[in-house]
Amino acid sequence: FQYLKRFDHGCNLDTFYYRAGSVEGSPAECLQQFLLHCGITDPSWAELRNFTWFLNIQLRDCEASVFCNPAFVQDTLQGF
Repeated sequence: FQYLKRFDHGCNLDTFYYRAGSVEGSPAECLQQFLLHCGITDPSWAELRNFTWFLNIQLRDCEASVFCNPAFVQDTLQGF
């Protein structure tokens, strides 16, 4: 949710890292973001769950990758 919210506001996601336990927005806002970005017009709860699960895994792997660390790559992969 936090990544999607920042993406919609045009924030630089290269320097953002999720902090475990941090809470932003309301459950309604969260659901609205997921519905907006999941790519399915009328998703079931299972489809929303799969979307959030997949997105979470991808973002976690991205945060853990040295190749996505702006301090390591500096400006060589801007916007990647």
